[in-house]
Amino acid sequence: MRGATRVLFERELSLAWGGGGGPLLACGFFACLTAILPLAAGGDLKVLGPVAGGVAWLALALSSLLSLERVFERDLEDGGLDLLATGHLPLESVFIIKALSQWLATGVPLALTAPVAALALGQPIQLAPLTALAALIGGLGFAFTGALGAALALGSKRGGLLIAVVVLPLFIPPVVFGSGALERAGQGVSPLSALALLGAYVLFAAVITPFAGAAAIRNAQG
Repeated sequence: MRGATRVLFERELSLAWGGGGGPLLACGFFACLTAILPLAAGGDLKVLGPVAGGVAWLALALSSLLSLERVFERDLEDGGLDLLATGHLPLESVFIIKALSQWLATGVPLALTAPVAALALGQPIQLAPLTALAALIGGLGFAFTGALGAALALGSKRGGLLIAVVVLPLFIPPVVFGSGALERAGQGVSPLSALALLGAYVLFAAVITPFAGAAAIRNAQG
């Protein structure tokens, strides 16, 4: 089973990096979103600075949506999902591997891009490490809840739209907690409470979504 896990993880990571442009598409979209706001708001850093963290988190959430549609859909189309369902690994483990691969391929590059985007919006440079850390944690939550949305949308003709409708409400807590941590740190208050809530959300998603996602996959196959 350990060998099957390694092989599947390497396969999913390769597909996530290469399929649909990999992380470059998500990072490019993220950069475009954060570049549009200064143009619309006039570029005044005094105006942009207080909302830089929140804007960066909103852009991070939207960018995380881009490659979700292909997480399970390509396996459904080529019959690979049937092989995975009858393989050595339970579907819950397959779901976890796919979510982690999505996070490593998209979430981590976005988290590394987030401090640069926030700095461009006027965020103080001393908050850059916290921005990257919070984005790494929140990105893991985006990966698990996003994979759940992808599983629920399996077989739908408008899968991308359905994923957005399902997933965006689930993205609200990490956006609130992540931007709240940056806001508290900017005010000189400890951000640990907000980071703890963000971590609790990720743990909850990591426990619940594999079972719900596996059930959605079985329903799509049936």
